[in-house]
Amino acid sequence: MEPRRQVFSVDLLERYAAKGRGIITCMAAGNDVIVLGTSKGWVIRLDFGAGDSFDIDLSVGRPGEQSIHRVFVDPGGCHCIATVVGGGTSDTFYTHKKWAKPRIMSKLKGLIVNTVAWNRQHITEASTREIILGTDNGQLHEVAVDEKDKKEKYIKFLFELNELAEAFTGLQMETTSTNNGTRYYVMAVTPTRLYSFTGIGLLDSVFASYAERAVHFMELPGEIPNSELHFFIKQRRTLHFAWLSGAGIYHGGLNFGAHHSSPNGDQNFVENKALLDYSKLGEGVMVKPSSLAVSEFHFLLLVGNKVKVVNRISEQIVEELYFDQTPDAVSSGVLGLCSDASAGLFYAYDQYSIFQVSVNDEGRDMWKVYLDLQEYGAALANCHDALQRDQVYLVQAETAFTAKDYLRAASFYAKINFALSFEEITLKFVSISEQDALRTFLLRKLDSFSKDDKCQITMISTWVTELYLDKINRLLLEDDAVSDNLSSEYQSIITEFRAFLSDCKDVLDEATTMKLLESYGRVDELVFFANLKEQHEIVVHHYIQLGEAKKALRVLQKPNVPIELQYKFAPDLIMHDAYETVESWMTTKDLNPRKLIPAMMRYSSEPHAKNETHEVIKYLEYCVHRLQNEDPGVHNLLLSLYAKQEDESSLLRFLQCKFGKGQPNGPEFFYDPKYALRLCLKEKRMRACVHIYSMMSMHEEAVALALQVDPELAMAEADKVEDDEDLRKKLWLMVAKHVIKQEKGTKRENIRKAIAFLKETDGLLKIEDILPFFPDFALIDDFKEAICSSLEDYNEQIEKLKQEMNDATHGADNIRNDISALAQRYAVIKKDEGCGVCRRKILNVADDYRMARVYTSIGSMAPFYVFPCGHSFHAHCLIAHVTKCSNEAQAEYILDLQKQLTLLGNEPRNEMNGGLTEEEPIVSMTPGDKIRSLLDDAIANECPFCGDLMIREISLPFILPNERDEIESWEIKPQDLGTQKSISLSV
Repeated sequence: MEPRRQVFSVDLLERYAAKGRGIITCMAAGNDVIVLGTSKGWVIRLDFGAGDSFDIDLSVGRPGEQSIHRVFVDPGGCHCIATVVGGGTSDTFYTHKKWAKPRIMSKLKGLIVNTVAWNRQHITEASTREIILGTDNGQLHEVAVDEKDKKEKYIKFLFELNELAEAFTGLQMETTSTNNGTRYYVMAVTPTRLYSFTGIGLLDSVFASYAERAVHFMELPGEIPNSELHFFIKQRRTLHFAWLSGAGIYHGGLNFGAHHSSPNGDQNFVENKALLDYSKLGEGVMVKPSSLAVSEFHFLLLVGNKVKVVNRISEQIVEELYFDQTPDAVSSGVLGLCSDASAGLFYAYDQYSIFQVSVNDEGRDMWKVYLDLQEYGAALANCHDALQRDQVYLVQAETAFTAKDYLRAASFYAKINFALSFEEITLKFVSISEQDALRTFLLRKLDSFSKDDKCQITMISTWVTELYLDKINRLLLEDDAVSDNLSSEYQSIITEFRAFLSDCKDVLDEATTMKLLESYGRVDELVFFANLKEQHEIVVHHYIQLGEAKKALRVLQKPNVPIELQYKFAPDLIMHDAYETVESWMTTKDLNPRKLIPAMMRYSSEPHAKNETHEVIKYLEYCVHRLQNEDPGVHNLLLSLYAKQEDESSLLRFLQCKFGKGQPNGPEFFYDPKYALRLCLKEKRMRACVHIYSMMSMHEEAVALALQVDPELAMAEADKVEDDEDLRKKLWLMVAKHVIKQEKGTKRENIRKAIAFLKETDGLLKIEDILPFFPDFALIDDFKEAICSSLEDYNEQIEKLKQEMNDATHGADNIRNDISALAQRYAVIKKDEGCGVCRRKILNVADDYRMARVYTSIGSMAPFYVFPCGHSFHAHCLIAHVTKCSNEAQAEYILDLQKQLTLLGNEPRNEMNGGLTEEEPIVSMTPGDKIRSLLDDAIANECPFCGDLMIREISLPFILPNERDEIESWEIKPQDLGTQKSISLSV
């Protein structure tokens, strides 16, 4: 296994970098650009990014020996400021990477610039924007330079230390944008103090405000050869600072999003302040560093000729770096350190050489550092893999477990994936009987599983379920108050358990969970879980046992509940709350009322108050009238409920409704009339029985029963018969007999009422029809008028019959005369008259002897037909034409008649002259005459050229589909031009 690389490593970057221009006195770096100052007044710029360099002599024109005091370069490597001293005076120069000559800042003549604060947020290649310069005499100046102007835009005096005049040795500036403008935060150090300035607005106005308020500073007395101030910058934002002071390294974080007001009104953004004592450097004798550089997690301290790397968090020395110096430079040692924030590199320099300090995965062990300090959040933030995070969680868990904070330990144990097995952790809690902590661990562990770990998730979820149930039972045993649901802990664990069941309903095994809940007697939770798993049958059954029909009905009304559950629980629900049940049925779609009949019959069998609304009747009426249900069982049940009511009006209205009206070939009612009749007879609903008898066409029974109820009803029933006069008369006689026998007045009054009854029958009954109903000793005088009236009616009827007989005799005579006249009718035909079909002469010799024999003989001529319109046809031509133009059935009929005539033509027949003799009756026709008459009707009913046959032919095409040959004969086909011969004609 290869040894781990050091976090920091030193490499010689360039030997004799001064190029003979003296020795190196100072150095600055930014964006892979290094600027050196030499003892002979030269500034050497090395651009490692571009691979070039150039030298600038700042001692030109200055008397005596000149040396570069300080050089400064911005983070982008474009702007450079250098201070040269010698000959008892000093000058400050500015140069740009594009300039060949530097520009002197004349207003700073005589001032030694020790430090520069760059505006990192706003500086560009073309402009420095506002920068601050700190001088050796404790003054701060604002400077701005634009590259195109070739000189500074302005130099403003900002601030001067009056109370304790010390040189500014370090200076840093940070800016942030706010709604009110730009906020400046400036930190400056002297050998013994750290000053901070802050404000919003222009930079000069911020410092001008300190004329009226005290400056905030931190004083750390002690001697230091070189006090320095450094900011660690990441992504152009300062995260923390470090001040190399005489007392130690004062450092802390900078959070410009926080607002911490100091007593003097300034806002202080420093957090987590600390002081690193130099005694921790381990040199025995107190040795103070000569230079400082700051990385993300470490301080690089230059002590003598080596760099000690101190962890900023643990304050422990982690590495020591040594330099490969030339023998000439060993005595003077390493002069200083500088950093390149843009490139993430550090540099060290002596009088002749430049060394590069590289950083390799600086934060790789920071998780251990934070872990040792028990800063677990920071430790986790710096972990690079799951194993490291496991170590952090393990330490947290063990710490909490040792402190008997088992619930917290369980939370941390659940986050461990590799450092400790699942079994080891669970045994820890089982061994000490910490069920609550074990449950917490398992719940947290469930969150860490992926969806593919279905088996583990189900097993752990089931275990958690049992732990919850055990916890609930222990609370029940420990606290008597839970029986009244007063224990807050009990209620809390119930709520938590139900939330767990809701979250894990898809991973818990349904059957196992149901058995667990049932075995622990947790009926409410069982119902809750069944509801989650859509086991609606269990839920509804539970609510019915509690008598909460409304809740059960709400469950059944859910969209995903099977409709069969409605039928299963209908008997219990309607007995618990008939109104709500029926209302639910009426709002449920696709409900089959037939399957609800058992429930409705059970409800109907119970006694109900007279004024109480019968809910089953309401529902059945809804089905019959609104839903137009046609089920006979539904109609029969509704009819039976109507029959049991005291008021018969609802039953009669139901019987009179024609529910099937409007349906073709459908019944007028859907109930069983025989069942209805038996039921009504049993319940003694006589009017309903009369209606049913009448509906079944049992009019005699209807009238007989109606006479027992109301004679008027019997009369109405008797009048319903319209198509059977004898039955109607019989029914009226039944009514008359009942009316006469029921009258209890005097004889004469009874007779008068009987006579009045005859008038109501509209002449259907006569006096002689009702006379047998009177007693034998009734006087004839009482019926005199009625008998006379009846005799007069008979006389009128006899006269009418005589008149009808005379009319019939005259009609028969007229028919005989018409027949005789028709037999003598004739038509005149010209000698050369042609047949309308074959165009041959009508009066030609017959070709077919057999066909001619069945027609009236006219010599040897062929039989023919002459129509009143003047058209004439041979008989066989007319038959052929009509057959051709008729449909197939009619043509076959005609041909069949023709065949029969032809066969009859071979039999002997009596010759007639086309008429009947006076002695021969009309009906004495031979079979041939009958067939010929039928044939005449079929072919000669009308002229084929003038009648409907010709009109129908208008719609037929000229060429029929079967005449394909005729169509092809008229088709024009293109000829092959290649086969044609051309003939040239000479003119």
